[in-house]
Amino acid sequence: MNKSFLSVILVLNKPADARELPATLEAIHKQLEKSFSDFEYLLINNTHRRDFHGLEDSLPDSIRKHVFLLNLSSPVNPNHAILAGLDRANGDYTVIFEIDFADQPEIIEKLYEKTQEGFDIVYLRASKRRSQFLLRIFYSLFYWILRRYSSLKFDDRAHDTRIISRRALNSLLRLRENLRYMKAIYSIVGFPTASLDVDKPLDRRLNQSFGEQFRTSLLAISSYTTFLRSLLLWIFLMSFGFLILVVGNAVKVRFTQIDLLGKYHETVSGWTFLVVLISIFFAITCLNLYIMSIYLSNIYQEIKQRPLYIIESVKRL
Repeated sequence: MNKSFLSVILVLNKPADARELPATLEAIHKQLEKSFSDFEYLLINNTHRRDFHGLEDSLPDSIRKHVFLLNLSSPVNPNHAILAGLDRANGDYTVIFEIDFADQPEIIEKLYEKTQEGFDIVYLRASKRRSQFLLRIFYSLFYWILRRYSSLKFDDRAHDTRIISRRALNSLLRLRENLRYMKAIYSIVGFPTASLDVDKPLDRRLNQSFGEQFRTSLLAISSYTTFLRSLLLWIFLMSFGFLILVVGNAVKVRFTQIDLLGKYHETVSGWTFLVVLISIFFAITCLNLYIMSIYLSNIYQEIKQRPLYIIESVKRL
């Protein structure tokens, strides 16, 4: 029997989750009462439904006394709903449990056992991502940008289900960002992290529309990478190269009446000056945008007030 106090967070993001909840709680409780001395269930109601009288009637007292229901005033981003549960969690370890794994309640104990090997965060890793061809391209591009333009470590097949130790959770809760992408938050917090492979594929179509996924990807790219600033730099460099090319072509036509491709052109009065002037102003505009992006990026990094470092542990030698 494990002596650790366990908090289990279940987020209800759609009505179907609420209908499956009684069976899910009974399966989890049957597993936990054999393995843990104390635990709690935090139900985060992220739906429009407010009537849970049926739930109270269907659960025995042995389960109901461990249940805390948090009704959000209105549905929010699933990442924010998870945060509501993390804020309320009191356990030595906190488990974020997806209802999709209701048929595998033993996963909670496996996650806990993995933490006893010295890991503070352990998550479930899918064997594959199940999605349409175009979505797979979208995900591949999205995670390539995250890896290329940030120092954070992302696992593109990580499920939301994971266990977090108390010290890792305390550090995570210090990151009070209004725009949250939880995979990035877990990576920023750091601490020893491991994964457990599961057969269940990752299928985001069941939880979010493509529009919601696209907005989440923009949030992650703009908040946790330097991709947009780098993109503006490349736009400036390309515009400068275009400036040189256009100016060289205009000057050549002016004096030889033959362009860089070898075609003959009649010289038009004022044409060379106009082309050169427009090209110069275009390059200057792109340069100004890049400079402004640097200042905006620095301001953005400052106002988020992320901790400059997180101490994992202090040992006296």
